[in-house]
Amino acid sequence: MRVVHVVKAKGIAGAENHLLILLEALRARGVDASFLYLHPPHNTVDEFKAAAEARGIPVQRLPIARHTDPLLYPKLRSALAAFRPDIVNTHLLHADLYGIPAAQSIRVNGRRPRIVSGRHNDDAFRLKPDQKVINRQLWRMTDAGVAISDAVRRFSIEVEGARPDQVRTIYYGYQPPPFDPTLRTAVRAELGLTPDEVVVGVTCRLIEQKGLPYGLQAFAQVADEFPAAKLVITGDGELRGALEAQAAELGIAGRAQFIGWRPDAARVMAAYDLFLMPSLWEGFGLVLLEAMAQALPVVGSRVSAIPEVVLDGETGLLAEPKDAATLAKHLRQLLADAPLRKHMGMLGQERLETIFSVPRMTDQVLALYEELVGK
Repeated sequence: MRVVHVVKAKGIAGAENHLLILLEALRARGVDASFLYLHPPHNTVDEFKAAAEARGIPVQRLPIARHTDPLLYPKLRSALAAFRPDIVNTHLLHADLYGIPAAQSIRVNGRRPRIVSGRHNDDAFRLKPDQKVINRQLWRMTDAGVAISDAVRRFSIEVEGARPDQVRTIYYGYQPPPFDPTLRTAVRAELGLTPDEVVVGVTCRLIEQKGLPYGLQAFAQVADEFPAAKLVITGDGELRGALEAQAAELGIAGRAQFIGWRPDAARVMAAYDLFLMPSLWEGFGLVLLEAMAQALPVVGSRVSAIPEVVLDGETGLLAEPKDAATLAKHLRQLLADAPLRKHMGMLGQERLETIFSVPRMTDQVLALYEELVGK
């Protein structure tokens, strides 16, 4: 079976990391899976190409000049036809917009390839009337959809007009690296953290979606009660300056450490004691699986897919979005109770192994592909 995955990449974030894991696993099962990724004109995203090739995944890339790029369609159509795919699997807005029509127009041995749309988020911009019209039309051109959570599946059906029988939920899978008993000590030393500091960790892009102003407010509310607590924020983005200024205004600048983007962000999480994720919306959040792999309890938002990943009261504690007071209450509870942190973290680790494993994800994706090719 020959499958081409099309995505627009600007770096390696949640969706890109997921696809690297998935395509490597599919190839291990005998699927001829390749990447065709779109990139901005002045950013060829070499790190994504290198990461794919290191996993043995063939890669081709095409520049996309702007959101509306009429010259892209014929190039993409030609590139897809050269793969002679049985299935074209698109991901995210630009790949759907250009890749689905392009796949519709090609023939392999007289047959159109089956088209799958991977749905990764319930972004607010998709609620705009023009986006609804576009996505309804794209769903009519698509054979099947894979939603990464039940929340995204409902959004695809209720907002974008997909048929209920057209979309199935397949959760992200994550394979933790081998346990290294020296890693926590090593990473903490790199970050200048002392053994007695209790680290509230954040790992994400510093953008509006992630709700970090409310996370900073919550930490500020408990900081005086827990002088050993430290907030470590891994990631970068357009709001970094504003967030650093907010930390100073809240009087926690000395307790909030912004370490920027790290290629080893999952490794850095070994230094954390609990994970904070106050997102305003979240299609899934692969970073939650990375936190669970480190046996970290989660304090997060009860929004979108997060309650599907984090079991409130079992593997973490959830609050309504933008509710800094309840986030602070949950931080207080976990900062004061190391045995509870350990217990929730262990339950999260068990949940990762059973519900969010790479073999389970691969089985489900492969079953869908085989079903579509057999039609």
